[in-house]
Amino acid sequence: MKSIVLYLHMHQPRRLKHYNIFSVGYDHEYWTEKDWFAGTNNERIFKKVAEKSYIPMLKRLEKLINTYPNFRFSISLTGSFIEQAEEWAPEVIEALQRLAKTGRMEIAAETYYHSLAFFYDQEEFAEQVRIHQDRVRELFGVETKIFRNTEFSYNNDLARWAEDYGFKGILAEGWDKVLGERSPNYVYRPEGCQNIKLLTKNYKRSDDIAFRFSDKTWDEWPLTIDKYLRWLDEDAEKGPLLNLFMDFETFGENIWKDTGIFEFFETLVSRWSKDDEANFLTLSEACDSMEPKDEISMPWTVTWADSERDLTAWLGNSMQHEAMKNLYDLKPEIIATGDKDLIEDWRRLQTSDLVYYMCTKYFNDGDVHAYFSPYDSPFDAFLYFMNVMRDIRTRLDKYMKKPELEVKGTTLANQD
Repeated sequence: MKSIVLYLHMHQPRRLKHYNIFSVGYDHEYWTEKDWFAGTNNERIFKKVAEKSYIPMLKRLEKLINTYPNFRFSISLTGSFIEQAEEWAPEVIEALQRLAKTGRMEIAAETYYHSLAFFYDQEEFAEQVRIHQDRVRELFGVETKIFRNTEFSYNNDLARWAEDYGFKGILAEGWDKVLGERSPNYVYRPEGCQNIKLLTKNYKRSDDIAFRFSDKTWDEWPLTIDKYLRWLDEDAEKGPLLNLFMDFETFGENIWKDTGIFEFFETLVSRWSKDDEANFLTLSEACDSMEPKDEISMPWTVTWADSERDLTAWLGNSMQHEAMKNLYDLKPEIIATGDKDLIEDWRRLQTSDLVYYMCTKYFNDGDVHAYFSPYDSPFDAFLYFMNVMRDIRTRLDKYMKKPELEVKGTTLANQD
């Protein structure tokens, strides 16, 4: 039996407004852009993407769930996405709640703040995973069993952490340099683990839809359903699990409606559902469907971004490293204040998109970064971020003037 394992990721970052140096010390609102047409107006952007992608795609997913009894899929959604949807497009949350009630949409766990905390502070990382699990449980009434890290960043240490935490499965990019001659179409065991299972993205078949579907320069354009089904059948000969992992916004936002992307997806589900030798599996069902084919080792970090498939999209230059170091160095003092608003702003600043906008790569990867960035340059993204960090420090200073502040077992006292 050949199986499509469909996983869609839902995320919208909160972009920093154009926060200048003259705002430091008195303007503590970083996320609300007054100019409706600015590239950093989070409300306008979320409503636009909801109209183009989230709402029409969710309607189609509900229709397909109701039409085809064997259709099922998995998603994950960040805390940033959840909060903005609740505020500006509650119908999106309501549709997801209906889908969750069917039992045929699995929700995977991740960091609430879409952060790279695992690589800086694993205590903070675990707390963000816990916050995410609690929010998913509260909103959708389900438990998360599969873990995906921000930007699909993965290594052996992360797999061991996820196993110790209690997850049954974890996701990673099925990158050729890691898999070698092995197929991404099997369940694997991460090196050094006993129980957790690893699912790897079939990036070729996933990216045919997510990146190449509307690319008229692609030598296989247009992608017809017959051609794609033939490719899936050929891939299934190398292994039964066809792991199609992509952004939810592929449908309607990254690839526009007029390309026929929605119709293509509906036809894919319809044709696959009518094949007696084919089915759909959630991530957990895929993990349960077989024993691990082999052990996979990823001693270095692999992601699903850029041609290098590493962390250089977020941590590839001195600006990005300085921004993250300044941010995480403040953790003890920030947490010790107990100031919920200050802690929330500090955690929102961990969103990986904010350092992604600082990337200075060139050629094709650089074009992608520039496309998604709301700022005129990576240097502007860094400048606004560091201005906000200066303001965070001024807010922290008022606590330093109190008689004492406990930080990791020590006392910070006013030294004036």
